[in-house]
Amino acid sequence: MTEKSDTTTPTHDLYAVRMGKLNAMRESGFDPFRANWDQEHTSAQARDLYQEDEENSPIVKVAGRIVVFRLMGKAAFVKILDRDGKLQLYFRRDEIGEDAYKAFRKLDLGDFIGAEGPLFKTKTGEITVRVKSYRLVAKALRPLPEKWHGLSDNEQIYRQRYLDLIVNEESRDRFLKRSKIVSSIRRFLDSRAFLEVETSMLQPEFGGAAAKPFATHFNALDCDFYLRIALELNLKKLLVGGFDRVYEIGRIFRNEGLSRKHSPEFTMLEVYQAYTDYRGIMELVREMIQTICREVLGKTEIELHDGQSIKLGGLWREVPYKELVIEATGDPQWFSRSREEMLARCEEMGIDSNPNQERFEITNDVFEKRIEPNLIQPTFVTHLPRELCPLAKLTEGDESTIDVFELCIGGQEIAPAYSEQNDPLAQREMFAAQAGDEQQNIDNDFILALEHGMPPAGGIGVGIDRLVMILTGATNLRDTILFPTLKPTDGKP
Repeated sequence: MTEKSDTTTPTHDLYAVRMGKLNAMRESGFDPFRANWDQEHTSAQARDLYQEDEENSPIVKVAGRIVVFRLMGKAAFVKILDRDGKLQLYFRRDEIGEDAYKAFRKLDLGDFIGAEGPLFKTKTGEITVRVKSYRLVAKALRPLPEKWHGLSDNEQIYRQRYLDLIVNEESRDRFLKRSKIVSSIRRFLDSRAFLEVETSMLQPEFGGAAAKPFATHFNALDCDFYLRIALELNLKKLLVGGFDRVYEIGRIFRNEGLSRKHSPEFTMLEVYQAYTDYRGIMELVREMIQTICREVLGKTEIELHDGQSIKLGGLWREVPYKELVIEATGDPQWFSRSREEMLARCEEMGIDSNPNQERFEITNDVFEKRIEPNLIQPTFVTHLPRELCPLAKLTEGDESTIDVFELCIGGQEIAPAYSEQNDPLAQREMFAAQAGDEQQNIDNDFILALEHGMPPAGGIGVGIDRLVMILTGATNLRDTILFPTLKPTDGKP
């Protein structure tokens, strides 16, 4: 028995060989690039139809890409890959005919075929199609990477994701789960009377977050526009307009750094609900994530790559931001310390903090570098400093903080949420306090909307890529994005 392999011949030679096969087919009057094939069953559907009484086994008609090819003289086993997974096919010269079998032997790994025949079970117990007829429906002119060693370069994985999906079952499964996670989110919110909307990606003013935007020029209007850095402001305008429960799942663009946990283009879910506050949103997001876990994963406990587990069932921990910072610094008087004292303590703790930063920024360095990475179990970190978000309500009894929470899971922030600021005068004042920050514009159109009246509301933003990262065990954000942003090579992406 021999198994076809393309790993011993240079790729450029294999391309020439396959082009030769294609030319020979066309010279004989056969073009393999069909417009259609009547696929009646997926691999999973075919297996489900199998009956132990093989004499009455149904005929199935399947199609897929050849990923395994084992020749045994007058017979061969092939495995094809379709959207549901792999399915084994059995070819015999006596079954399909001499000419058809001769042509079959010239097929290559990566070719797409359609096949028809009854089901049977091999001696090893694998449900298999006994092929009575087949058709080459698309020729692969370039070889697939060798399964275990041919696609280990991350750069190639990200640039040629289609190859990653073919040969890496873990990656394939992760992206299938991602689609199911997004579908589960929609079902959950739709069932609670939330309205899904779409808002503009191009905006004359960027707002809703503190981030550097991508800028472009709108030729028809002869003015600069920006790719949105958040969904927030337009969605809250819909609360003003009377849509009490809205959400959007959309792309966000931030012209900032790349890292294992950051991408300049990512997917965000934002949800806004009138007549509730951050505590109502706290319950909403917990129930949503637990529902996703049950529907998509069938469990609420996630195993991490380092052996730790995340328990997402039940109630989640809730702890104030100030309490965590005091615990981390070992200083009950931290929030009354001078900037110089804070910087000295950071140096003692081995935390690199910019000496030109404000006190709240130094404190946030402590949180992001020393506290957040250790919040493995789901944790609602509440009442952050008011300077960190100008769009939230101030905390009654402590105007140095705001009514917010950051949901941290697996050592990273998954979702910020807060009681929305609906006082237009307070909102303008908080925007003005950040006027010196070039990355934060004042959106006067948003202020105008608030002046027409916005009901009390709670809102949340959930990073879909980070959520998928946690729920599927990925270690890099790029592993959750089908075609992540990469530096161009040779003038091409």
